[in-house]
Amino acid sequence: MVATTRPTAAEAFVRVPLAQRSYVSRALAAGATGLMIPMVESAESASEIVGWAKYPPVGVRGAAFGVGHDDYATGGAVDYMRDFNADIVLMPQIETVAGLDAVDEIAAVDGVDVLWVGHSDLTNSMGIPGQFDHPDYLGALDKVVGAAKRNGKAAGFLAGSTQEATMLLDRGCRIIAYGGDLWIYREALRNGLAETRASLHG
Repeated sequence: MVATTRPTAAEAFVRVPLAQRSYVSRALAAGATGLMIPMVESAESASEIVGWAKYPPVGVRGAAFGVGHDDYATGGAVDYMRDFNADIVLMPQIETVAGLDAVDEIAAVDGVDVLWVGHSDLTNSMGIPGQFDHPDYLGALDKVVGAAKRNGKAAGFLAGSTQEATMLLDRGCRIIAYGGDLWIYREALRNGLAETRASLHG
């Protein structure tokens, strides 16, 4: 899937399954230009992730060039490492109470670009599963957005509706993903079948 972005202007962002170096390295070796990392709960964890994802002298990513992740380009390894370190987007997910408590410290880590709210897991961790209109949850959103703003970062969210996207933008989120391919397809199929059945009955 990462390879399909190569002929386009799209960036290849990958959500790794765990905050482990092997997963980070594997996604980067495939050519990812951005990473989303789940369940980040401390500045120490965020700093470790930045180190895994970036080349020396900033981080400890292994150096291999002229292969798939850099489109088999030759020469200019030092320039490539510098440019990659500047351009990669790192998005720790804030989706637990522990992560929420440490959100300012996570946001302050150099190399963190986006604080991404994992809303379902966050409400589960807060003891209010699925209650996305709960005042405590809305307060948590504001806390994440505030931490992002104070540290010159962006807050991100996966919106499930245009109404939710508007609410999030109004609250200060600056990176919005909309829906998911399966959900969008399912909704389109549901609506199409309903309209077809209505026309038959009509």
